[in-house]
Amino acid sequence: MSVTLSVRLPEDIADELEDLARLLDRPKTYIVKKALEEYLDEYADYLVALERLRDKDDGVISAEEMRERLGL
Repeated sequence: MSVTLSVRLPEDIADELEDLARLLDRPKTYIVKKALEEYLDEYADYLVALERLRDKDDGVISAEEMRERLGL
């Protein structure tokens, strides 16, 4: 099932979207959907990282120590 969503975009972004859709020979809806999927995945990862960063019981190690643990 899909849901309709109306969005107001600044003209420059709308123009870029139009250009990209033409270049890729894809509908603008396809590009916006893919962009939102990517953003939502990245934001979910960001929230997990932020939660771990704030966790006082989760130890933090240096990059050097991580390389040693990985044998690099």
